[in-house]
Amino acid sequence: MRGASSAKWVAGAIVIALAATACGGGDDDGGSKGSGKAGGTFRMGITEPVAIDPYNAQESEGTLVTDNLFTGLYEPTADGKVNPALATSKKVSKDGKTWTFTIKKGTKFSNGEAVDAESFIRGWNRVVQKSAASDVAYHMAGIEGFADAQSGKAKTMTGLSAPDPYTLQVKLSAPDFEFYIKTTHTVFSPVPKVAGDAKNKAYNEAPIGNGPFKMQGKWEHNKSITLVRNDDYGLTKAHLDKVQIDILNSANGVTLEYQGFESGQYDWARMPTPQLPAAKAKYEPQGEWIDEDTNGMNYLLPITDNGPLKNAKAREAVSYAIDRDAIIKGVFQNMQTKSTTILPPVFTDVYQKDLCASCVKQDKAKAKQLAEEGGLKPGTTIELGYNTGAGHEEWIQAVKQQLESVLGVKVKATGKPFAELLSDQQKPNATGAYRFAWGADYPTPDNFLYPLLDTASINKDSSGKVTGDNRGRYSNKKFDDLLSQARATEDQAGRNAIYKQAEKVALDDMALIPLWNRTQLRLANTKKFADMKMDFHEDPNLAEIRLK
Repeated sequence: MRGASSAKWVAGAIVIALAATACGGGDDDGGSKGSGKAGGTFRMGITEPVAIDPYNAQESEGTLVTDNLFTGLYEPTADGKVNPALATSKKVSKDGKTWTFTIKKGTKFSNGEAVDAESFIRGWNRVVQKSAASDVAYHMAGIEGFADAQSGKAKTMTGLSAPDPYTLQVKLSAPDFEFYIKTTHTVFSPVPKVAGDAKNKAYNEAPIGNGPFKMQGKWEHNKSITLVRNDDYGLTKAHLDKVQIDILNSANGVTLEYQGFESGQYDWARMPTPQLPAAKAKYEPQGEWIDEDTNGMNYLLPITDNGPLKNAKAREAVSYAIDRDAIIKGVFQNMQTKSTTILPPVFTDVYQKDLCASCVKQDKAKAKQLAEEGGLKPGTTIELGYNTGAGHEEWIQAVKQQLESVLGVKVKATGKPFAELLSDQQKPNATGAYRFAWGADYPTPDNFLYPLLDTASINKDSSGKVTGDNRGRYSNKKFDDLLSQARATEDQAGRNAIYKQAEKVALDDMALIPLWNRTQLRLANTKKFADMKMDFHEDPNLAEIRLK
């Protein structure tokens, strides 16, 4: 998931104050666990999402809404465990290519339609059709028939079938012993018949789901989204009556969130980077400060097939030129930690500290030497794109100054609303580097390595536009083969060893330039609400929050 905004436990897509969802089974009385009581309206602000329909929901803003409107086969917990939601059982064939899921009976969409195997098949096929042009369809790339659906040769995937109304069978084109984990992504949501094709505007703006909340009215673009409790939810019901989500100006959204919290308008907020020390001093003693290492990662995303960073040595030169320690101290007030890997430290079994040698310490001499060897000449212009309204301006300016000072290049830093930044990354002529953050959509190293770096995740259309999340266009057959090998390895320890090899290949190529691990900081109205925390996707755990 892109941090905002892709990445959350992190999981999809945010940095310190830079970004901008819980289901369980059994207890449905809305008030038998935890402290507090049912009722109340929870208020918060976000910037305009890319989509709230599961066919294309992708960054934290969109995921916040979609994950609370829909429930799939499995759900991730805040600490990265994978729990059954609508799947009552799963079975995988010995070759890792056929998965069979039994679906809980008796649940329904908020319009009363039953949730069954066909509703999952309908939802998944809707995503992969060529006309959908989904940015997140690649999560289904392993399903048999995916390529034909994406190319327009077929409208459905041959790998999906329903042997009976509550049994879903999925045949894969290649082994994947972690496939069930991937189904925690909202793109794998079931949809009712009324959803129609992906480009159904009425449904896009007021999705009918099967989650703990449902829409009240439709998405008022650049204004608001309102959710209300789904009292017919088939699993544990939410406690809040309503969630009021204001859509804020993308140019200063984080500032508006913070001001809204201070004035009592909002119950949850991110903060502008310069305000972090004062906010911590004020709100931590009151128990309203949330500080979590969320397993997300922050990078510079270099465009590897075009422009001044096409050469791996040029990318390494950029990495050596950045003084991460100085930025963490001066800009983030020591509230971030330096990243020296592509995978986050939370993946303890695969974490390889300091794998990125150029990330450990700034080395001006080595940066200049590599720049010369990589054809990055003094005076060269490097485009540096970032999204506005999320607190990135200060550190972007610091990186710009360091690159210009050390390498003698000219850095053109351009801030745009997040949706425009994503669009720029996709363009055939994209060049330079972009501010990039990623939080896992589901808890496995595969969800960093495959989406961001596998050749299949570039997914260019006929115009050359990138529709997958490999926006840097990195392509290395050795890396791709290692990931395929990992997916085909049933033993977890064996998979982990291969993930480590693949990460090294990518860092040897500087396919991504690590900056800092992701620490997420939030303000939460614990005076009014109980059981508040960040969920797997770095959003508030709306389905669990209660009035005090």
